[in-house]
Amino acid sequence: MTNVDWDAEAASFDEEPDHGLRDPEVRRAWAGRLRDWLPGRAGDVLDLGCGTGSLSLLASEQGHRVTGVDLSPAMVARAREKLAGRDAVFLVGDAAAPPVGEQRFDAVLVRHVLWALPDPARALRHWRGLLRPGGRLVLVEGVWGNIEPVGIPAGRLTALLAPMAGRVRVQRLSDDPLLWGGPVTDERYAVVAVTGGSGQEGREAVAAGQ
Repeated sequence: MTNVDWDAEAASFDEEPDHGLRDPEVRRAWAGRLRDWLPGRAGDVLDLGCGTGSLSLLASEQGHRVTGVDLSPAMVARAREKLAGRDAVFLVGDAAAPPVGEQRFDAVLVRHVLWALPDPARALRHWRGLLRPGGRLVLVEGVWGNIEPVGIPAGRLTALLAPMAGRVRVQRLSDDPLLWGGPVTDERYAVVAVTGGSGQEGREAVAAGQ
C-alpha cells in the first residue's frame, strides 16, 4: 500500500466530496451508480477498503447487509459510528486478504484500493473466491496525475479479470462531475465483473473506459 497514515487521515477523510458524500447531489449520484452495480435484491456486500463507510451506508440504505474491512482502526471506528444500528459489521484487516473466514458474499465492492496493492491479480483471485455463484466484483479505479501517474488502467484491469469472470462491464466515470464534486480530467471508471456466466455472454470490455 501507499505510505499514508490512514489513521491520521480519518478525521478529515470525509471532507473530500466523493469520500463523505455530504453534498446531496454527490450522494444521489453515487447512490444511483451503486443501485446499478449491486444486485437488485437484498444481499451480502463486502466493502473492502471501506474507509469511513460512506459507500457502505448507501448499500445499507438500499437494503443490503454490509461487511466493511479497512486496515485503519480509526476509519473503522468512524464507519461503525456512521452505520450504528444498521445491519452492518466493520472489521480491521487487510483488504487483500479480508478476515471474513468462510463467509461468502453476493458482491465485493472495492473503490480506489486495487491499484495500491502489491499484487492486484492475486487480490482479484482471492476476492473472486469470496463470492457466491453468480456474485459480482464491483471495482472503482482510475489513473491519477499527469507527471507521474498512479493507478491501474481499465484495459489492464479487464485483462486481469478475463480468466475469472463471465461478464465484464466497464463504465467511464470521468465525465460525471456529480460523482466527484466537480469536473475531473483523469481516468476514472468502474468495472462490474459477474461470475458464473458463459464466455459468450460477455467479455464486454467497453473501450470508452480504457
